[in-house]
Amino acid sequence: MPHLAAILYAMIIIGVILFQCCLIAGAPWGPVTQGGQHPGALPAKGRVAALLSAALLAFMAAGITSAAGLAPHWQNWTGWAALGVQSLSTLLNWITPSRPERRLWGPVTSIMLGLATFAVVAGK
Repeated sequence: MPHLAAILYAMIIIGVILFQCCLIAGAPWGPVTQGGQHPGALPAKGRVAALLSAALLAFMAAGITSAAGLAPHWQNWTGWAALGVQSLSTLLNWITPSRPERRLWGPVTSIMLGLATFAVVAGK
């Protein structure tokens, strides 16, 4: 079961990375990201943040899959680190001042947190 949780987590991460790529490309989704500070497309700083977020998400997915005993077989602490970042992300998405962001990402990140927790705690 930890393998399945990690795979589902990674699949959601792929979707979130695609979302970040759309933001980088200029999608007008500012109200549902980065605190909802931008009514349309993100400015250059916001797009750089989206790029960094996409990279971090990829590392988080690798850490969680590793903790569950899957590729890329990184050290176990990477799963725990990813779980910590996922916990913080979930909290921040529930307390953001942007109601649309809360409504979208609060539930999504909560599901991700549950999957990541199961994968890391029950993994290997």
